[in-house]
Amino acid sequence: MLQQIRKDLKTNVTISMFDAAFFGVGWGFGSFSTIIPLFFAQMTNSAILIGLIPAIHAVGWQIPQLFTAGWVSRMRRYKPAVLLMTIHERVPYLGLVLAAWLLPIYGAKVALPLAFGMLIWQGLGAGFTANPWQSMIAKIIPPDSLGTFFGAQAAVANILISASAVGAGYLLDILKSPLDFMMCFLITSVAMGISLAILSLTREPIDQHKEMPAENHQFWQSARAILRRDRNFVWFLVFRVVYQFATMGFAFYIVYGLRAFAMNDVTAGYLTATLTIAQTVANVGMGWLGDRLGHRSMLIAGALAVALSSLAAWAAPSIGWLYLVFVLSGLANVSYWTIGMAMTAQFGTPIERPIYIGLANTLIAPATILAPILGGWIADLAGYKTTFMLSAIGGIMTALVLLYFVRDPEIYNEKTDQAIYQETL
Repeated sequence: MLQQIRKDLKTNVTISMFDAAFFGVGWGFGSFSTIIPLFFAQMTNSAILIGLIPAIHAVGWQIPQLFTAGWVSRMRRYKPAVLLMTIHERVPYLGLVLAAWLLPIYGAKVALPLAFGMLIWQGLGAGFTANPWQSMIAKIIPPDSLGTFFGAQAAVANILISASAVGAGYLLDILKSPLDFMMCFLITSVAMGISLAILSLTREPIDQHKEMPAENHQFWQSARAILRRDRNFVWFLVFRVVYQFATMGFAFYIVYGLRAFAMNDVTAGYLTATLTIAQTVANVGMGWLGDRLGHRSMLIAGALAVALSSLAAWAAPSIGWLYLVFVLSGLANVSYWTIGMAMTAQFGTPIERPIYIGLANTLIAPATILAPILGGWIADLAGYKTTFMLSAIGGIMTALVLLYFVRDPEIYNEKTDQAIYQETL
């Protein structure tokens, strides 16, 4: 099996890059950071509801992962589950096309619940896909290259997101409602369909020699055992929880630009492009550096970027400052998502890996949904700038947790093994 994986490595990397490219095209025209919040801003003025948009996607990604870990850990081949589940993170964009079409006819009372329903469906679809997909990637990509791979794949996606986001901005500016958002979401659906077709070409051999873990009740015992014995991983979870509150201001950047500086749709497209270009550069650089210097150092850099981004938004005197805000938030996003995935995949043995992946995502879901609600409530009560300042404080706290309590998994495990060896002597 390992020989087959090495033989197919270049092919699988190429397939993954093309998959990421078309996924990026779709994501740019249906961005959770700009396009979808602008669509929802036509239906509601509530900062809480707008703040929930990225949170719904994140929570949908997180919640299913622990509950699917036992199922995934008993798979000899992950690809069939990936293809089946990922349909549900792509089809809901067609529902957003319908919501945009219905908005001028029936108003927000019909379009808003439908749009929220599509976001929940899309998020859960991503969540049910996440564990088998990450396990498949960890299987077909060498472990010492995971950071570089995730970084390169995300960079390819972000290049296409940048171009398509600018295109989306011009579409919104040129076309009249509801055709503007309908076209954006329709293009997203088509690009996501092409991405799925390319993903289906992935070559993953069947692992005939994999040791099957115990059934579900013993799986939960294993999960509890991991939390009891692996203190480094527990602190890694603490970091991921604190990070959610540190970034609660990110969801309001685009709406703040709209309300405070009368930002137009073209500028929103350029801000999205700025975000994704920053993420493109950061994915390549931080992924490569993480494989060589340790992923924790990249997480610390990301936490500091959270603080600086939030401070820049708090101090922004004009729309031009938002470009710096989005660059720094791009670095923070890469640190959490790309570097976080690479680091999570390094915890535990291959059999335990789905459990670690599930724990690292599902256990932080309550914080993910609570943080934007809290941020939106503060924004409605005391203004967006108060939310941004509290986010900056959260970024500093996140950096301190990483600096003093979290270690890279290989380093931590090596020290643990040495301690056990000394006790044995």
